[in-house]
Amino acid sequence: MFGIRKKQFNDNNKPEFLIVGLGNPGKKYEFTRHNSGFLFIDVFAEYVNAKIKKIGFKSVYGEAKVNGHRCLIMKPQTYMNNSGEAVKEAVTRYGIPPQNVIVIFDDVSLPCGKLRIRRKGSSGGHNGIKSITAHLKDEEFPRIKLGVGEKPHPDADLADWVLSPFSKQELIQLRGAVDEACKAAELIVGGEIDKAMGLYN
Repeated sequence: MFGIRKKQFNDNNKPEFLIVGLGNPGKKYEFTRHNSGFLFIDVFAEYVNAKIKKIGFKSVYGEAKVNGHRCLIMKPQTYMNNSGEAVKEAVTRYGIPPQNVIVIFDDVSLPCGKLRIRRKGSSGGHNGIKSITAHLKDEEFPRIKLGVGEKPHPDADLADWVLSPFSKQELIQLRGAVDEACKAAELIVGGEIDKAMGLYN
């Protein structure tokens, strides 16, 4: 009636999935174990031809089509312990359900270069996952864990360990895991998490 096309009200272009890598902003944290999720996002952005340059949702983010689905790809800038604030803002804005939130993060219980994909689960003591669970009030979101190696000895401080840098050899191992994680994330978006778990766990 007012010459407005119906297409303008079509919200099919909104993101269906949120792919979020966890880490801490700033150069001093760039190649530390706790920033494995950020390192994943950098590689995944190239993999799906996305640019992670927009600012919003307390994050830097971009968008891309992944396996036929529109995805928001995000690096929260809240520091690790408040990652849930960024995730909550994005899922609230676009109505993304928890099962469509894919979180990639470091895991000290896995050897460097190993992956572990889970459909859901507890935080396992990871503060970034604790924050996301608290803000979403839900644990049923898929996650990809990137092994960063156990503490060098049992008495070592965990915070110091996860904020320590990777060695050159470890970065090579991590890159192999990240490449596999990119393929796994693509499968999860396509509804094939069981296949991803079978191939990469």
